[in-house]
Amino acid sequence: MAQHSTLTRPDERTGRPARANKVPPVDGWFWLIKVLTTGLGEVLSDFLARVAGPVPAVGGAGLLFVAAIAVQLRLRRCVPGVYWAVVVMVSVFGTMVADVAHVALGVPYALSAGSLAVALAALFVVWHRVEGSLAIDRVTGLRRELFYWAAVLLTFALGTAVGDLTAATLELGYLVAGVGFAVLIAVPAVAAKARWVGPVAGFWWAYVLTRPLGASFADWAGVSHQRGGLDLGTGRVSAGLAVAMAVALALSAGAARARTRRAGAGRSAD
Repeated sequence: MAQHSTLTRPDERTGRPARANKVPPVDGWFWLIKVLTTGLGEVLSDFLARVAGPVPAVGGAGLLFVAAIAVQLRLRRCVPGVYWAVVVMVSVFGTMVADVAHVALGVPYALSAGSLAVALAALFVVWHRVEGSLAIDRVTGLRRELFYWAAVLLTFALGTAVGDLTAATLELGYLVAGVGFAVLIAVPAVAAKARWVGPVAGFWWAYVLTRPLGASFADWAGVSHQRGGLDLGTGRVSAGLAVAMAVALALSAGAARARTRRAGAGRSAD
């Protein structure tokens, strides 16, 4: 599932230097931060909806999402802080939209999950036909990046619907659902090692499942004892996840600097 490159290779058609990839290297830090963002988006959306009210919360989250993605698209290279801010806002806003569809419009989670799965599959088909690859080490131009963020948005929405379907509709509870998704997320790693699937398919499988994985455990920590949770409250869980995410980002940046220094030392030795 690892796709580590932050730069693409030189353009085969023009021979010009490769443009910087707009997605961080996919390593252990990437997956840890991704899970933290999904949990944070789940509980923060509930917290904001309760404190500010559903309509102001959805409107405010939508504006912040648009602002964040606009900044991301204008950058010429990957800035991890901006990238992960967009992912958080996708998680928050996507969760709110999914909740509105279910609570206000009465759309069953099974229907929304099925529809979103079809939409994501269709997007992947179009993306592959247009760009020739779904690999995220090649997210370099505006068109590719728009495909990427559309896929991210759909994976979050699909993961939200699947997580709620499992925990609520099927009545498995948040903890059991979280453990189940933790097992399922190991499947692409095993399949990739056995060469049953390629790294790109494994990446997107894991990317979808990190959403219900993080959200299930975050909900379990925040909801009341009557709902099978730890009753820590969405506000406290949101704050804890935000701190954990900030620490993970700092440690990830430190690890990236260390890799750069070692690479520079290796070139000097040669």
